[in-house]
Amino acid sequence: MTSTDVTKEAEDSGPGGYAAARLRLLTEGARSGPPRRSALAGLTDDWLSGLFDAGTGGSGRGVSLVAVGGYGRGELSPRSDLDLLLLHDGSDDTAVAALADRLWYPVWDLGLDLDHSVRTPAQARKTAGEDLKVQLGLLDARHLAGDLGLTASLRTTVLADWRNQAPKRLPELRELCAERAERQGELQFLLEPDLKEARGGLRDATALRAVAASWLADAPREGLADARRRLLDVRDALHLTTGRATDRLALQEQDQVAAELGLLDADTLLRQVYETARVIAYAGDVTWREVGRVLRSRSVRPRLRAMLGAGKQAPERSPLAEGVVEHDGEAVLARTARPERDPVLPLRAAAAAAQAGLPLSRHAVRRLAATTRPLPTPWPAEAREQLVTLLGSGRPTVQVWEALEAEGLVTRLLPDWERVRCRPQRNAVHLWTVDRHLIETAVRAAGFTRRVHRPDLLLVAALLHDIGKGWPGDHSVAGETIARDVAARIGFDRADTAVLATLVRHHLLLVETATRRDLDDPATVRAVADAVGSEHTLELLHALTEADALATGPAAWSSWRGSLVADLVKRVSAVLAGDPLEEPEAAAPTAEQERLAVEAFRTRGPVLALRAQTEPPADPASADPAAAAGPEPLGVELLIAVPDQEGVLPAVAGVLAMHRLTVRTAELRSLPLPDGVEGSVLLLDWRVAAEYGSLPQAARLRADLVRALDGTLDIAARLAERDAAHPRRRGVEPPPPRVTVAPAASRLATVIEVRAQDAPGLLFRLGRALEAAGVRVRSAHASTLGSNAVDAFYVTGPEGARLPGEEAGDVARALEEALRGRP
Repeated sequence: MTSTDVTKEAEDSGPGGYAAARLRLLTEGARSGPPRRSALAGLTDDWLSGLFDAGTGGSGRGVSLVAVGGYGRGELSPRSDLDLLLLHDGSDDTAVAALADRLWYPVWDLGLDLDHSVRTPAQARKTAGEDLKVQLGLLDARHLAGDLGLTASLRTTVLADWRNQAPKRLPELRELCAERAERQGELQFLLEPDLKEARGGLRDATALRAVAASWLADAPREGLADARRRLLDVRDALHLTTGRATDRLALQEQDQVAAELGLLDADTLLRQVYETARVIAYAGDVTWREVGRVLRSRSVRPRLRAMLGAGKQAPERSPLAEGVVEHDGEAVLARTARPERDPVLPLRAAAAAAQAGLPLSRHAVRRLAATTRPLPTPWPAEAREQLVTLLGSGRPTVQVWEALEAEGLVTRLLPDWERVRCRPQRNAVHLWTVDRHLIETAVRAAGFTRRVHRPDLLLVAALLHDIGKGWPGDHSVAGETIARDVAARIGFDRADTAVLATLVRHHLLLVETATRRDLDDPATVRAVADAVGSEHTLELLHALTEADALATGPAAWSSWRGSLVADLVKRVSAVLAGDPLEEPEAAAPTAEQERLAVEAFRTRGPVLALRAQTEPPADPASADPAAAAGPEPLGVELLIAVPDQEGVLPAVAGVLAMHRLTVRTAELRSLPLPDGVEGSVLLLDWRVAAEYGSLPQAARLRADLVRALDGTLDIAARLAERDAAHPRRRGVEPPPPRVTVAPAASRLATVIEVRAQDAPGLLFRLGRALEAAGVRVRSAHASTLGSNAVDAFYVTGPEGARLPGEEAGDVARALEEALRGRP
């Protein structure tokens, strides 16, 4: 809301002056946070009380005005709605209806959102019993005006009902929280989180207050109130900067909100929000476990006492590891444990809990954090082994790691963790913050430990591979230095430390090379072999690559990418085993390719063939469960033969874009005609996939390609018409495209890399720009990660030689200008 809007509201608000006073309060720079929320609630209380008194003539007997929900807690954000209950004894419904009009219409006239109800105490109690959300709101009921006794009686009744019905209502509340989390996601990982509805948000904080009010269990109090306050502060700033009653922290508003809060930038804001959400989410996990324990105890113990005829039975304590036992569904410290004398105990307890699939008791973690001495440097062998065991425990590792983080034990063990903790990743491909991504990678890597010779190195590399993202510059380069330091500190010898450093430095090497380079080029395979150094390191890097991609998100891995990486690994492994790496000879055309070439020459036009390609996972034991239903399509092989001429690449790419076909790889080469026939034919061997539905008919593709090559089909106009008819939703402005020349990437051609926002027709526009630059495209490798396209083109001059350095730079600049100039 702008100051002009608020000023107009003040002018329209009448003699009461509430709007003017509200404006002054919201624009006072010196007052913010809890003082402003409390003052705004007090100002609103006075205004509504005045309206109530004017409507009742000062009597108010048998009727009261009650604030509920957030307003009942005295927490009003700038654009919060007013939750009000007009409570009455039912003696004069007509008078109450008239009073309601005197109250609600001034609120609406002022443009404020209002959630209102008119009920007798019996009606309010009945509605609360039927609607959990109503009951939660009434738990925060606060008297504003009128008959205080009426309000007090309702509060007492509602609280008594809540406590009496807690065994039934708390499971219902837990299910409500779980459904909301499933729908809204986790606040601590979302790039555009809902501060109220997402897991770890304000709704969950309110639910924890309700659990405490039941007297059945209580939430951890340390840090919870501060976390809730910080989220409310962010929501206040969001309301002020947008002028809307919104809880969604959209990307385009994060910089403004950060500035309103005096924070450095949007990343600092998100990190603060994530840290806050983590506190609330962890408190929720601990609290709901306690609720479950109490409810189980209440249902089981009476039967046990009846069966055994004895008093209260102590829950069994089962040993898990030295100093660690299972007790009532949690891993806890044994009575004989002495954390102050056992610096390995935190890791031993965590590993034992994860191996048993149990949560690590909050009380145990707090005691460990308070009393355990730091590990010596380097770590003893047992500590290193326990860390590896923890990382290799699979999915249970996550909740145990979160418990360690909640009490600061992770950063005490690994100080470099602080820089990646809660660090956002502004890339839609990534599902997680940096720290959670590292743990998710370890979880994925735990499923691959049977296929590598050193599972310990794989798991630690998974934990550290993105540790450099907390530092400026290339995170792989920074991460290599950090990995060396961490590996030495936790006790790996020099050889193992060197392997870990190599894995971190080159954790993106295989997937980037496989999807962006020509694997038939000896320089490609040799560069990877030189970087990796040994077959054992290559084996580890292959497993780390897959674990990293699977932990990133669904857009980062597929059977297609997996097949390309596996092909590269096979070639590099052969080189490392000592097989000679020879310059590739031009592959002889297959019978089908030769048939297409002859037909293209005979008809003086394009001919094509489509063939679907599928491949099941190479190792069913390590396959992603989501792919278990069957083989995933690798795409469709599209073979096109066309008489050698200019404009083939943009014509084919444009026709495919018109038919909504995505290009994954593209290879172009010239085939000499058989039997001494003069002339040549261009053969295009491409892998494509349909964006929607089924593939188009080959005859339709050929007809459009004929028209594109003879100039009667205006592809650019057709694509523009389609974009105009179905405009895409504009979001955050993407970063500008970048085109670079990859030095020494190939001895056979110049490699030009394009990084840009993915869009229909992108390859068509790039093909036109390359044609205009007068270069020949030998092959193209298209890769898409989320909304980002990363394409590599192997190009030569007209005579088939690599481009001189200055000319290659000119081509790169021309491509970048063509992309930037797109309307």
